Amino acid sequence: MRIALITDAWRPQINGVVTTLVELVDNLREQGHTVEVIHPGMFDTRPCPGYAGIDLAIRPYAGLAQCLDAFAPQAIHLATEGPLGWAGRRYCLQHRLAFSTAYHTRFPEILKAALRIPLWVGYALFKHFHRPSSAVMVPTQGVLRLLEGKGFRQLRSWTHGVDTQLFAFYPQARHHELLSNLKRPIALYVGRVSYEKNIDAFLDMPWHGSKVVCGVGPLEGELKSRYHGVTWLGVLKRDVLAGVYAAADVFTFPSRHETFGLVMLEAMACGTPVAAYPVDGPLEVLPTSLEYPGQRRGGVLSEDLAQASVQALHIPRTDARLQALDFSWEEATRLFVNNLVPIAPRPAFLANHLSDPIFERFLSESGRLRDYQKIRHEFIPSLLAKVDATGACDDLLVSMTNDFSHAVPGLRVSCLTSKRNWTVQIGLPARAHEFVLMDEQHAITLHGWDALFQKLSDVVSSTQS
Repeated sequence: MRIALITDAWRPQINGVVTTLVELVDNLREQGHTVEVIHPGMFDTRPCPGYAGIDLAIRPYAGLAQCLDAFAPQAIHLATEGPLGWAGRRYCLQHRLAFSTAYHTRFPEILKAALRIPLWVGYALFKHFHRPSSAVMVPTQGVLRLLEGKGFRQLRSWTHGVDTQLFAFYPQARHHELLSNLKRPIALYVGRVSYEKNIDAFLDMPWHGSKVVCGVGPLEGELKSRYHGVTWLGVLKRDVLAGVYAAADVFTFPSRHETFGLVMLEAMACGTPVAAYPVDGPLEVLPTSLEYPGQRRGGVLSEDLAQASVQALHIPRTDARLQALDFSWEEATRLFVNNLVPIAPRPAFLANHLSDPIFERFLSESGRLRDYQKIRHEFIPSLLAKVDATGACDDLLVSMTNDFSHAVPGLRVSCLTSKRNWTVQIGLPARAHEFVLMDEQHAITLHGWDALFQKLSDVVSSTQS
């Protein structure tokens, strides 16, 4: 399948969404799909206000449309709700193409924390963005229930995976030079140092060992000035990060507003147990055991984060690894492909003289140019897509030409299929909202768009019989 993935989050950004999408694209390509990633690096960009390291595309629509026209995707997925996501949404709506979206991040909560925008405003905006989507992919059942309660529709479950080869298992916390001088036990946090991560809960909790933070973000300077006993490692390469995960004694995850929490899987894949709050994300990654009800394999969830971190020290590292193995990228990729909404093949146009300047100037003078453009851009493609969608005509060929041969100028449409062919001319007299539908034997005057659409639908239906 030819898949266009449109995302505002991509390399060199470093966050969970980028990691998820990079892994997804790699696995899609391994499975034989052709993927075109349309990302900010292909456009002029500006830094996202308040978010260092995240650049957003500026006025991307024209370039995005050119990419999609050239790629001719069989499915379009909008991964994020940024400028590129909105441009992709506009393209799909203008071309009447089905598309899917994903709800990766609880941005309404971020907007409230960073800019004090009320939650209802944020959710109203994102609900509007996702409304025309044919499939809104969400990573957890908790997020699915949340969005259902706020009126989101077409929700589909889509879990994530973890690279269990890169994040290799160690039965004991290994030595790492970045942590070699720190007092154990070592509690590790990995993620953006930003408003929505609730990192203060980790930094404030009482701890008898050392605390380590890997990541950067808008709160980094302020928190460094307040918490001097913490080791700040900044951004690490993926292979180095894997070694740091494996060297920690516990991975503490303080976020209360996470859609999933991929970093928890990465830590457990290395054998490091997890401590977190019992909220969406952690509840999905650490469900209760079927064998031992009330217990969780690989970590501890509690409203007391410090207590959970202490208790997690007693979790066998093998249990953490086994829990991570339940989340494979093969399964996550299969779910993603199943959730995609294929685009109906477009008709093959044998001839198209629609841009004839004399013809269009004549229609402009008579006040019918916009009606003509609506017919050629919306009505005809929509009706022909119905023929294609049935699967009954796999060799649909169409010719559209401007015609001055009759008293009323019009658009001549010829359609050829394996079952039958037809030709019809849609005349545009100077009278507004009046159309003359002509075939080889008849000329019918129709009043209004509804009458025209119904008559053309009858023509298309007879083509399929």
